Amino acid sequence: MNTKYIDLIDQTYFFPQEEFNLDGDLLRFHDIPLNELVEEYGSPLKFTYLPKISENISRAKNWFANAIEKNNYKGKYHYCYCTKSSHFQHILHEALKNEIHIETSSAFDINIVEQLKKDGKLKDNAFVICNGFKRDQYIDNIARLINEGHSNCIPVIDNYEEIELLSRGIEDTFKVGIRIASEEEPKFEFYTSRLGIGYKSIVPFYENQIKDNDKVELKMLHFFINTGIRDNAYYWNELAKCLKVYVRLKKMCPSLDSLNIGGGFPIKNSLAFEYDYQYMVDEILNQINIACAEADVPVPHIFTEFGSFTVGESGGAIYEILYQKQQNDREKWNMIDSSFITTLPDTWAINKRFIMLPINRWHDEYERVLLGGLTCDSDDYYNSEQNMNAIYLPKYKRDKPLYICFFNTGAYQETIGGYGGLQHCLIPQPKHILIDKDEEGNMITTLFNPQQKSDDLLKILGYESKVEKEKEPIIMEEIPI
Repeated sequence: MNTKYIDLIDQTYFFPQEEFNLDGDLLRFHDIPLNELVEEYGSPLKFTYLPKISENISRAKNWFANAIEKNNYKGKYHYCYCTKSSHFQHILHEALKNEIHIETSSAFDINIVEQLKKDGKLKDNAFVICNGFKRDQYIDNIARLINEGHSNCIPVIDNYEEIELLSRGIEDTFKVGIRIASEEEPKFEFYTSRLGIGYKSIVPFYENQIKDNDKVELKMLHFFINTGIRDNAYYWNELAKCLKVYVRLKKMCPSLDSLNIGGGFPIKNSLAFEYDYQYMVDEILNQINIACAEADVPVPHIFTEFGSFTVGESGGAIYEILYQKQQNDREKWNMIDSSFITTLPDTWAINKRFIMLPINRWHDEYERVLLGGLTCDSDDYYNSEQNMNAIYLPKYKRDKPLYICFFNTGAYQETIGGYGGLQHCLIPQPKHILIDKDEEGNMITTLFNPQQKSDDLLKILGYESKVEKEKEPIIMEEIPI
């Protein structure tokens, strides 16, 4: 009878896979010996495998290059990284090795852009696409970047007041894009995205605020839908509506030459994941070709803003199973040495599923379990994997430690979880290590940040240690009598 964990995986999925294989009883990820990471750094542990970032950028560039050649497409392709997926310096430095551009979403992003330029990581001719609702500080920072000579900074207009606000701060002429407020899927609780300007209002907006404005040049139309780039009727219908707006605007505005189709490439969330990236890119360019040919206008340059696709598959989170609690005759709770709410907040907030696999004991018998976090919150659990109704892991044994890893967690989890700040129930943030490879292909690990200590959290909360208090001078306040 096939009762081992490896048997379960073999009969359920094609295994091994490109990034996953076994070394005896131990799991490897991109040939990284995960058990050695645990032995050296302990758990809980987060890691970022930097080469995966460059690999995914290269894959996307190749898909678009192939599609441009196949469809005889006359426009160029520009890959932008969506910084809100992960703002960390090591992420940006790795991504920018690949001659890409930047998409921002808030004021402090511009400060990062300026630092990257100062460090020589971002070129002066790189595109900086500024999305998001722009408050005063964001407007001021964009204006400063453009006034200092970064002419390829393109603020994407999100509301009717931004043209005027930008014009006040920017000294010379500047380029802009317009974001389309796409219509959401029928299952959404609202009909139209809060971001951007509605389809029917874009042409009137151009005519009223841009057409006769000598200071502003329209360069880009921005299109993005929340569900991402999917091969379904909803996506193709919204793209068709976008292209109708583009060709109409292009006939009125010769300077318009770019279409930004946003982000939305999915990342692998199951061993059964399937997605034909090349087909989707081919068909998108084909649809643009057809629409522009019918309207007799040149095709636009294509911009994408891939965030999760760029960085998501580079991340992982390792936990140890501390204990098993059997609460009734059916439910076994495997308790991890951290918290899902704090370290993988999307599992709690939007029921997101990640690939989860044991690191060791693949040839042991398996059992059905639930996973519980350390906080006293009833929502701190993880109870199913994508395409499965339950979690199966090697059987818990007190004398045989079991380690598990959640993969492809590199996008959003740190920022949403408040990296370096307070954590629910004051569960400390895990250690975080960076994994790279040298020229010979040898693995190099670096400790990016140690696990949080009690002093780190107490300082945020306003408490002071006895030593710190003794160091401070005592100031006596004079009170008049």
